[in-house]
Amino acid sequence: TEVTEKLEEAVRIWTKQIRQVLVESEQIRREADDVGPSAELEHWKTRMSSFNSLLDEIKSSRVKKIISILQAARSKTLKQWKELDGSITIAANEAKDNVKYLYTLDKFFGPLANASPVTMMEHIPSLMNTICMIYCTSPYYNKSEHMTSLFLKITNQMVNTCKMYLCEG
Repeated sequence: TEVTEKLEEAVRIWTKQIRQVLVESEQIRREADDVGPSAELEHWKTRMSSFNSLLDEIKSSRVKKIISILQAARSKTLKQWKELDGSITIAANEAKDNVKYLYTLDKFFGPLANASPVTMMEHIPSLMNTICMIYCTSPYYNKSEHMTSLFLKITNQMVNTCKMYLCEG
C-alpha cells in the first residue's frame, strides 16, 4: 500500500505536468504581425517534437512498469492517466499530420519570399490548389482557425515581398 501510494503520487504529478503541456499547446500563439508561412511549419514541427518526446517518455519501460503495478493494485489514478495518454496521442498525431501537409506548401514559401510581385503571382494558383487539397484531405488542419492563420501568414509574406521590391526598385 505504501508503494502504491508513492506511485500514485508520482502519476498525479505527471498528470498535472502533462495537463499543463496540453493547456499551453492550446493557447493562442503570440506572433509578430509580419511573420510568414514558414513560421506555421516551424510551429507544428516544434509541437510535433515536444509531443513525440512526451509520448516516448510515457511509453518508456519505467513508466510502463509503474502503470502496470497500479493496474494490479486497481488504482483510481489510472482513469485520468488513460485519458491524458489519449489526449497526448491525439495531439502528437495532429502535429505530425499538420507537418506532413504543411511540407507540401514549403516549395511555395521561397517564391513568395524571394520573387518579384509578377513572378510571385505565377505561383498563387498552384499554392491555392495545394491549400484546397489540404483543406479537403487533412483530418486536423481543415479547421477555420488553422486556415485563417495560414492565409494571414501567406498574405504577410506577399506584402513583405512587395515592400522589399518597391524599396529596391
